Amino acid sequence: MADLITVDDPDDPRLSDYVGLTDVELRRRREPAEGLFIAEGEKVIRRARQTGYEMRSMLLSAKWVDVMRDVIDEVPAPVYAVAPELAERVTGYHVHRGALASMQRKPLPAPDELLATARPAAVMESVNDHTDNGAVSPSGLHENASRRVAIFEDIVDHANLGAAFRNAAALGVDAVFLTPRCADPLYRRAVKVSMGAVFHVPWTRLTSWPEDVELFRRHGFVTAALCLGEKSISIDELAARRYEKLALMLGTEGDGLSIGALRAADEWVQIPMAAGVDSLNVAAASAVAFYATKPR
Repeated sequence: MADLITVDDPDDPRLSDYVGLTDVELRRRREPAEGLFIAEGEKVIRRARQTGYEMRSMLLSAKWVDVMRDVIDEVPAPVYAVAPELAERVTGYHVHRGALASMQRKPLPAPDELLATARPAAVMESVNDHTDNGAVSPSGLHENASRRVAIFEDIVDHANLGAAFRNAAALGVDAVFLTPRCADPLYRRAVKVSMGAVFHVPWTRLTSWPEDVELFRRHGFVTAALCLGEKSISIDELAARRYEKLALMLGTEGDGLSIGALRAADEWVQIPMAAGVDSLNVAAASAVAFYATKPR
């Protein structure tokens, strides 16, 4: 059972995990180095715990103590009760959801291991949950042997990355691979936008890009790069080919995939556009691609 500790000093060192949450550069450096990440909101905290993340501590405003009582009673980590004004001074913003938790990161699997074993977690958010009501639905493994993974190259916007992870969870992508310069999916905003989907999709970082495309080839995956190009086939044509193992590659905001990634890919693929629009936001494009190539 956790200790409920009232704190009234914003400089209390016990709150150090929560200091400066709006400072992206600080958190980007600090959180992976210290092996922590921040979960915001009751539903996200619960989803992190459901998928096996260990809690370091929790920061609650008074009205959330009763809501989180079952969690307080179950975890051994300290729980700090603070006034909303103090929480804002510590974190740098108004914590309108009233509940924050510092969670311990898990070691990332090796890319080879993930390519060989990854399947989605058993609990994922409902694809029809647009009301932020936290509904979850059990999801079993694919009934066939087809496998799809996603490769995100240098996506730097945390909201886009979180949305893409949510799409991957909802549409049955088996695993996500991030290039070395891709944003952190466990950064608070990415976790929040994903509604905790980052906890349910197996993921890891590649160490050498685009050379690591060969890892996918060795495991029998066809790599399909989403891009605009004269030799690009349509996403419908890609889906019709029914590749048993497919890796969908999506690039950074604005510039898209790098020349090196495009040269390394087996296929170039585009989503047909209308009304003079040339492309979609990367998160929106991921949703279309994941849905179109979903095993039937």
